[in-house]
Amino acid sequence: MTTWTEWAGYDAMPRDSAARRRPLAVVDWVLLVGFLLGIYTGFAIQITPNVPFPAAISGITGVVLLWRRRHRISPTGLAAFLGVTLLLLASILYAPGLDLLSKRTTGLLQMIYSLAISYALFLTVVEAGPAAFSRLMLTFILVIIVGTVLETYAGLAVISDAVRQKIYTSGVYDADIRDELLYGKVRPKLFTSEPSAVTFSYTLFSFCWLLTSSWRHKRLGYLAMMAAAMVAMPGPTLLLMLLLLGLHEMVPKGEERAPTLLSVQLIKIGAVAGLALIAFAVIASSVYSARLDNIANGDDESFFYRVIGPFLVTMEVLKHHPILGIGLTGEQMIADSIATVFLRSGSFSPLWNIPEPNEVMTNYFWLHWVYLGLCGGAVLMLAISGWLRSLGVHALALCWLGWAILGQASGAYVSPKTWTVLMLIAACSILHAEAFKRTPPAPIPAPPPPPRPYPPGTLIAIGGNGRPRYRP
Repeated sequence: MTTWTEWAGYDAMPRDSAARRRPLAVVDWVLLVGFLLGIYTGFAIQITPNVPFPAAISGITGVVLLWRRRHRISPTGLAAFLGVTLLLLASILYAPGLDLLSKRTTGLLQMIYSLAISYALFLTVVEAGPAAFSRLMLTFILVIIVGTVLETYAGLAVISDAVRQKIYTSGVYDADIRDELLYGKVRPKLFTSEPSAVTFSYTLFSFCWLLTSSWRHKRLGYLAMMAAAMVAMPGPTLLLMLLLLGLHEMVPKGEERAPTLLSVQLIKIGAVAGLALIAFAVIASSVYSARLDNIANGDDESFFYRVIGPFLVTMEVLKHHPILGIGLTGEQMIADSIATVFLRSGSFSPLWNIPEPNEVMTNYFWLHWVYLGLCGGAVLMLAISGWLRSLGVHALALCWLGWAILGQASGAYVSPKTWTVLMLIAACSILHAEAFKRTPPAPIPAPPPPPRPYPPGTLIAIGGNGRPRYRP
């Protein structure tokens, strides 16, 4: 009968992970830190007015990491990656509206670039090992906590704001009055363009630490991280940490000696998911009550553009393009539909401005279905799943569910951040399986042989007349 661990693939260990691992060189650690800092800041360079270089720091360090990990690129993995790129190429050729082919080609190149450098990150993290990488994640978490506290209470905000004004040309958050009304203080940005970028990275790094740490009390530590973040950098994105904790509890653990039936584990999944949702609702209604009131009254513009609006637009697009969607970065094709859907929604305020179509859909999970449709979206997910399988990833459900959860707080489907989320969780799933690998129980030692008496003749020869003596 099928067991949960067999279904999740945790009985099969990844190839070439611990067996061939070598300690990362100092330059690799520097490049890895640079890559993650690039994802954290989101710093981009505008090459031309229409062609950006997103996550430029991650792009530069990612290319170098890919070259340094070239010996770990298997022919199967490379072939699967090329298969994914061919599917993406087909998606822009078959998409309606050939006048947008140039725009879609730019989106395709950005998508391939994002997947390639995320691939480099994956290979590097797997080679780093669970213990070392969990320490790196913990370092990032502590630095963010300390930095946000210093920005709020020790004057670091002056330096942070000056840097933000220099390195970001657009999308700089300036709704400090709104923060005062909702949270009682200005939320820290810590050298990023907006507060949500800080909380998003913090949530991602905390989940990666949870997956790779072998600390016995790591769940309590994870909850303590969440509590500290709610004080230092309040924001609704942190509530996703609860859902990710519930997702972590659904993953098979190495300490489970007896195999668990799939049906039993599904019951456990339902219970864990229910408890996570209840905790999510309770904390949201108590800590973020003011924000929830705004959402309920249709006064929260940010939540509408991140969650409600993308969902409504996706439903509208799938009515007209259900099979293959509108193609990569084809928002201009549905600009009128976006405006119509927003104005018809009861959650949209006529006082809000409708920005450019590519700035409205800030949810990469729903953008996946808008760009590719139901059929194309499913096929691409299967192709990427096959690529991950060829890389030794077995917990595909964990990867995609974690990707979907974090997609509720991030947009830009073709950007490196989107695919860093998937590949980073995939790498951490390998490290998790390695750290909690089942070890067979120690063999029971054989009992010592029974004592043997001396032969009777021997006892007489040495003059013994009492009870027989035994060998030691």
